Amino acid sequence: MKADSNIPADARGLRVAIVVSAYHRDITEAMELAATAEFLRLGGQASDIVRLQAPGAFEIPLLIDTALARAGIAAAVAIGCIVRGETRHDRHLGQAVTSELARISVTRGKPVGLAVLTVENLKQARARAGGEVGNKGAEAMTAALACVRACEDLRQ
Repeated sequence: MKADSNIPADARGLRVAIVVSAYHRDITEAMELAATAEFLRLGGQASDIVRLQAPGAFEIPLLIDTALARAGIAAAVAIGCIVRGETRHDRHLGQAVTSELARISVTRGKPVGLAVLTVENLKQARARAGGEVGNKGAEAMTAALACVRACEDLRQ
């Protein structure tokens, strides 16, 4: 499902963090580039992006939480790729990461765009990192920015 292109997302004047897993770097890099391009397309400045690299998906929540604790960071985007293996490890990892990211977002009161893929194989990942299904990095950035603006409206 593609994100609604009518969602008002505006990056002007915002600082964001992008946290990217080093695992499956070809996939995560494609999503990082798309998230960055989306931020710029929506009026943001390259100097307002804080980029952090996580060793793997499990470490993303700690870096997101640390980034959102900094003054001036309005939102974060989590980028990773968890591919199913021979055991259930991928399910436990995906559940732990997404649950913790949701908790961090609510606790901090700042949006976290989710672009942590949980896929059966690399073909599915490529389809979601710029292939026929779109790019989840760009979608996560749009969602995070739209949520920042919605929260601002609610707080006024």
